[in-house]
Amino acid sequence: MGKPDSFLELKNVSQVYTVGERQFTAIEDFSLTLKEGEFCALLGPSGCGKSTLLRIITGLQAPTGGKVLYRSRPLTGVNPHAAMVFQTFALFPWLTVQENVELALEARGLPARVRNDRALEILDRVGLDGFETAYPRELSGGMRQKVGFARAIAVEPELLCLDEPFSSLDILSAETLRRELLELWTGGRLPTRAILMVTHSIEEAVFMADRIVVMDKDPGRLMTDFKVGLAHPRDRKDRGFEAVVDNVYSLLAGQTEPDHVELGAEPAAPGPTRRLPNVHISDLSGLLEHLESARDHQDDIYALAEDLKMNSDHLLNLIQAAELLGFATVWKGDIRLTPLGETFAATGIIGRKEIFAVRLKRLSFFKWLASILRASEKSRQRWDVIEAALGLEFHPAEARQQLERIVEWGRYAELLSYDDKSRVIYLEPATESPP
Repeated sequence: MGKPDSFLELKNVSQVYTVGERQFTAIEDFSLTLKEGEFCALLGPSGCGKSTLLRIITGLQAPTGGKVLYRSRPLTGVNPHAAMVFQTFALFPWLTVQENVELALEARGLPARVRNDRALEILDRVGLDGFETAYPRELSGGMRQKVGFARAIAVEPELLCLDEPFSSLDILSAETLRRELLELWTGGRLPTRAILMVTHSIEEAVFMADRIVVMDKDPGRLMTDFKVGLAHPRDRKDRGFEAVVDNVYSLLAGQTEPDHVELGAEPAAPGPTRRLPNVHISDLSGLLEHLESARDHQDDIYALAEDLKMNSDHLLNLIQAAELLGFATVWKGDIRLTPLGETFAATGIIGRKEIFAVRLKRLSFFKWLASILRASEKSRQRWDVIEAALGLEFHPAEARQQLERIVEWGRYAELLSYDDKSRVIYLEPATESPP
């Protein structure tokens, strides 16, 4: 794989988006150095800017601040030495497998004979020999993504960027493709000097990468950067593997701070706003029920992910919601139900609604929404008005998601109602008076 050498450097990179008169910081002061021979994973929660960083690195997007250096030279425009594999297959359905691969070579100006020979050689290398004349519709999801890999490596990129390339596949196809990619990489059969992979799966990052860069969000920034230190091939049941995964879970889950439910300002108020985790009540209830049945009402977060067959991003969101509502606490990679969480998990439907309502009323986000509704005629307000108000605090997509979540939670607690036809949110009578 060549002598280790820094060929990619990000220095204090920032990305700020302007929507109307508001600015939203997606990435802030992010620095990274990538060397030859490295398989590096960018790991972090959804919305932390991982995919945005890949677009900046490949030159598909220019950062609003900082520098990107490739081989010590500033990157301007598209990086001709990098190739990208996306989440979706991104194949042209009217072209055969071979034609899809040759298309990338044609864009590089290679003559027809060279394109033909190289495409066939690459397809054979990734195990698609015999499918050259097949159309994408004839292939399974895993095989279609193999074509995506073949098209990317056909141009012999020095840097191969992977944007959650296994997320759209079923479990078995994803596992097969991960192992095949690692076989090509560790066997020196890829024309690539380094791989940079975006993922939100902790286990996937530890299984594949030799170095993991962990990001935090709001805004996206570097949390930590470490080497995995495990030889390939890796065994998920190995104690060393489990220890690394557990450590990353501990890092991302953090630990519950005193009065955590009170942390965070209301939207539009001074100080950072406490966002609502993007989880459904049914999923949260399932997590609490699982913990209620566990020994001492607690579990190791990594073991929990294994038991529930849940990706790390979703599980961490559920844990954050459980913490926020006072149903659980986190300490050194373990999650434990609070007495209130135990009561919630053990009680019936009506009892759960009552407990949830009491906790929801304490959240600064709900207090903000309730105050707006109380100040409105008949304690009602149009959805788009409240969404616009949130748009002063959040990016439009985030504002919509946050409003969807608080309305769902409020309806479950019977504190809010929503009329979809008129798109009006209103307080239930018992909530119209301030507590």
